[in-house]
Order: sequence, then structure tokens, then C-alpha cells
Amino acid sequence: MREIYLDNSATTRCFPEVAERMSQIYLEAYGNPSSMHHKGVEAEKCLREARKTLAGILKAGEKDLLFTSCGTESDNIAIIGGAEAACRRGRHLITTQIEHPAVLEAMRHLEKQGFEVTYLPVDRLGLVDPETVASAVREDTILVSVMHTNNEIGSVQPVAEIGRRIKEKNPKTLFHVDAVQGFGKAQLFPKRMKIDLLSASGHKIHAPKGIGLLYIAPGVRVLPQIYGGGQQGGLRSGTENVAGIAGMALAAEMLYRDLEGDNARLAAMRDTLRSGLTEIEDVHINGPAGAVETAGAAAPHILSVTVAGVRAEVMLHALEDRGVYVSSGSACSTNHPHPSDTLQAIGASRAALDSTIRMSLSVMNTEEEMAETVAVMRELIPMLRRYTRR
Repeated sequence: MREIYLDNSATTRCFPEVAERMSQIYLEAYGNPSSMHHKGVEAEKCLREARKTLAGILKAGEKDLLFTSCGTESDNIAIIGGAEAACRRGRHLITTQIEHPAVLEAMRHLEKQGFEVTYLPVDRLGLVDPETVASAVREDTILVSVMHTNNEIGSVQPVAEIGRRIKEKNPKTLFHVDAVQGFGKAQLFPKRMKIDLLSASGHKIHAPKGIGLLYIAPGVRVLPQIYGGGQQGGLRSGTENVAGIAGMALAAEMLYRDLEGDNARLAAMRDTLRSGLTEIEDVHINGPAGAVETAGAAAPHILSVTVAGVRAEVMLHALEDRGVYVSSGSACSTNHPHPSDTLQAIGASRAALDSTIRMSLSVMNTEEEMAETVAVMRELIPMLRRYTRR
């Protein structure tokens, strides 16, 4: 049976070139990059090359990059480490109601430590108004965290405008952007966008699981959350994941070679799904991808689909039986199921909370797969509705 993988916002398949590069490092350049002998020098060279590649993509300094284990760790270091470092200036933090759990749970942890957090609302498309952000910034606001691309409905926030407004209101306030879903899909230049801290993850861009990235602007202090041998300037001790770092750099380099062309193809595939699915009775698209006039605020690779009358879990497994893989929400929090914060924030009904799936694309998908998926759902949905109503 043919597989159609549409859960790329949960994780992606490694590019073959990335797997080959990592295998070469595992088998040949396998030394500890802190070792002084030749094998260590080989591994350290791999790190330098990867750092140079990723810094070039972000137009950042090579020393501005901290390698982590994942996007969640990057978010935690940025938010908790940033807040702890700046707590003498204030204890007020700002974020939105639709952030990833890696951000929301970090904020809740800080609330327990005596910090005050403002959770900003979004509109029906999942967008936060830069003016709303600026209005919430106070003299004692030390950090604002706004995600670039929402992982559930694909809303793309105007982070450059938000960064500008924050700095106008309080130049000392740190601006963190969770770009886990945006890196590899958008041009991200932290310095130009007034971003102080930016998180990214390897396994969302056809690199392996277990590698992440945190950009830290020059002069910005964060306190380490892991202590040990002092690697990476003491900000994150522990032997670096050389193969993972090299794999992430290669995957990013491959995605940014023709970003505009790839995004156009992704958006076309997303629109094929959207137009085909919305022809089915009582199927609705959530977020900016469902509103043509706001296409610029929609990620090219994410589609949130509500199938009225069919529970998301039932739809997911029915599609799986036909070789189509989707998600019923953020795969990062499925061990603790609860109604989607994002869907609630945009005003979705209770019924929609239980009947929404996410379809997320990658450059490995094809138009033929989109047409086949639409055909499968046209067949399944009426049948599943009849079964549900019995």
C-alpha cells in the first residue's frame, strides 16, 4: 500500500543526503570535538563548518549559535535562562495564548517562581496584533515570546513588526521567537527583525531528531540550564551531537537553496487539499489558509481541517488504514491530551475541538498525493458520519 505522509509538522523524514553525511561522521569523524588528537580535530572541523553554514542562513555571527537537543530545549533555555538572567530588571513576561507547550509550560514554571505572565489573545485567524503586544510591554517587561508559525493552524505572525514595536516601547525587553515551524520555510534574519533569541529544530526540516538550535544575539545574557564540562562557552555543557549538528546544517542548506520555489509548490499543494476538501459538505479550514484574503499570513505547509460529525481520532485512524498519515493535534503533547489551546483561542466550537485534524506537507510530497488524499477523504467522510450517527 502506498504511503502518503502528511504529518511533517510532527517530524520529517531525513533527506537521504543528510543520513549519508551523518553516517560518514558516525563511522569516520567520530571523535570527541573536545579531544586534542586528530580524531577530535576532525569532529571539531565538522562543527565549525556546520556553524558557518547555519550562521550564514540566519545572517548571524557564528558565535551567536547554541546547539541544543531540540526546539523544546531551545525554548526553555531562551525563556527560563533569559528571564533568570534579567530578573533584577523586572519580572514581567509576555506571550500569546497559542504558543507551543514548550513555551507555555516554561512560562507556567516561571509563574510558580514569582514571575508575572501576560497571555495575549489572537484573532479568529490566530494572529496577534503588534499594537496589542506593544501596549502590553511595560518598564518591568523583561521578555516577550511570540512563535513565528503556529504548529496547528499555520498562522504566521508579523514578527518583524512585533520586534520593532517592542524595541520602540522598551529597548531592554528581550524578544524570543519560536521558529521551529518557520525555520526552513521562511527567511529569518534575527538582527534585522529585532529578535534577540530564536529557536529552531532539526527534525522539522529533514534533519534527525535530537538536535536543535538557539540563536542568542550579541550582548544578550541567558543563564545555563545544564552544567558540566563547559562546552559551548559554558551555556550548555555536554559533548556536542556532531553528526546531528552537521545533518541539521546540510538539511537547512538544501531547503534554502530554492526556498521561494519550494514554498510556491508547497502552497499549491496545500491549496489543492483546501479546495478539494471544502467541496465536501461540512468540512472547514481553520486559520489563515482558509481565508484567501490573508494568504500572506498562512504557512505554505500546514492545513487545519475540521470534519464535522467525525471525531479527529476516528478520522486519523481511518486515513491511516488507507496509508495516509495525519495528526489530530500537536504530536509533542499527545501523551497528555487536552482541548487545543490554539483552537480555543481562535473561537472554535466544542464540536470542532473534537473533530479537527492537521495535515502538514513537506518538499517530499507531490500533487498526485494531494489529489489521492482528497479522493480518499471524499469516500471516507460520508461513511464515517453514517457510522457516528448510528
